Amino acid sequence: MPATSVPAAPLLEQLLTLATPMDTCRGMFFNGLLEAVRALGGEEARAKCFAASGEKRFVDFFSYPVADFIKALFTAADLLGPRLGGRDAVMRQLGRRATEDFLHSTVGRTMMALAGTDPHRLLASFPSAYRASISYGDRSVEKLGERQARLKARRDFLPVAYNEGVLTAALEQSTARDLVVQGRRVALLDVDYDIGWS
Repeated sequence: MPATSVPAAPLLEQLLTLATPMDTCRGMFFNGLLEAVRALGGEEARAKCFAASGEKRFVDFFSYPVADFIKALFTAADLLGPRLGGRDAVMRQLGRRATEDFLHSTVGRTMMALAGTDPHRLLASFPSAYRASISYGDRSVEKLGERQARLKARRDFLPVAYNEGVLTAALEQSTARDLVVQGRRVALLDVDYDIGWS
């Protein structure tokens, strides 16, 4: 099922129904999202996303319910989408911002130091990087060829386009060029991301 075939409101409702209080992500993603929304849409848009997130103060390395994050994320996409190329385009931009924030963290800098610039080594480090940032789901990487791989995300609450932005921004730190990242939803919370480069 293509990522764009599920309308935003029903998808959000389904995700919120399945998310539990134990499904969390780090505060740095909330802070990065709110700052990105301010930069892209101004203070009023940021305030609406902050309200959708529950109006908490987010500490970068504390964990908060992912349900609050996806409410803010979908709010941002709905607010900014009409003038920034649509909901998926906004999701990809916000995913890129999340990667930038992660790579500036201690865990992100360590990951990059260990992985170097080889795309396959960098991808191999993704499952542990996700575990350091979020409490839910499972991810594995399959090498498909010298310049191809697949990241399998299971029980993942984040939208496909958002994760495409995350993966693209991370792999741009490697020697990979002409990157193509395409998510394919295989179940509501399960997505395969096919990644190719030159």
